[in-house]
Amino acid sequence: MATGGHTAIRMGQQRMNSDVLTLSQLLSPSFPVGAFAYSHGLETAIDDGLITDATSLRDWVSDLMEHGSLRNDAVLLNLAYADTDSKRVDAVARAFAASRERLVEADLQGAAFCDTVRDVCGLELGRICYPVAVGCTARMLTLDPELTAAMYAQAFVANMAAAAMRLVPLGQTDGQLVQTALKPMCLSLAAETQGASEDDLSSFAFLSDIVAMRHEVQSPRIFRT
Repeated sequence: MATGGHTAIRMGQQRMNSDVLTLSQLLSPSFPVGAFAYSHGLETAIDDGLITDATSLRDWVSDLMEHGSLRNDAVLLNLAYADTDSKRVDAVARAFAASRERLVEADLQGAAFCDTVRDVCGLELGRICYPVAVGCTARMLTLDPELTAAMYAQAFVANMAAAAMRLVPLGQTDGQLVQTALKPMCLSLAAETQGASEDDLSSFAFLSDIVAMRHEVQSPRIFRT
C-alpha cells in the first residue's frame, strides 16, 4: 500500500515537472511570438514620467494584475481551457480589447504562437488571440491550468521588466527584484481566476488603457505597442 502511494506521488511529481518544462518552453522569450517588440503601452507611460524606477514599475504592473489587462488575460486563458469553442472565446477577447494596439498585440502574438505550436506540437489552433491560444494549448496538452496561468503571468511580468530595463533605463538587478516581488501575485492571480466566467472580465486600470491608446501616435517610439 505504501509502495503504491509512493509510486503515485512520484508519478504526480513527474507529471508536474513535465508540465513545468513544457510551459517553460512555450512561454520562454525564445519561443517566437515576438513579445520583445511590445511594451503594452509602457513606452508612453515611461515617456510621460509615470514610471521612473523599480517601485513605480512594480506598482504599475501590479495594477494590471489586480485590476486590468493581465487579470483579463488570465480569465480568458481559463475560459479557453474550459471551452472547446476557441473561436467564441477568441471573439470575446477581441471585443474586450481596450484599444487598437492592444488588439494588435494580442492578435499578432497569438498568430505567431499558433504557427509555432502547429509546427512544434502538431496542434492546429487557427488564428486566435495570445491568451486564448495559450489556454487552448494547455487544454490540448492536458497541462495544469493554474500552473499555466501562473507562468503566463510571470512571463508577462518578465517582458514588462525587460521593456523597462531598456526604456527607464532600469538596471538588471532592479528588473529581477520587480519580478521577485510580483511572484506571489502571479500565484494568487492564477488561483483566483480558476473557473472564471465571462462575468469576471472587467478593467479599472484606465490609465494603462489611455497610454496604450496614446502610444498609437507616439513618435519616435521603439516598441510596436
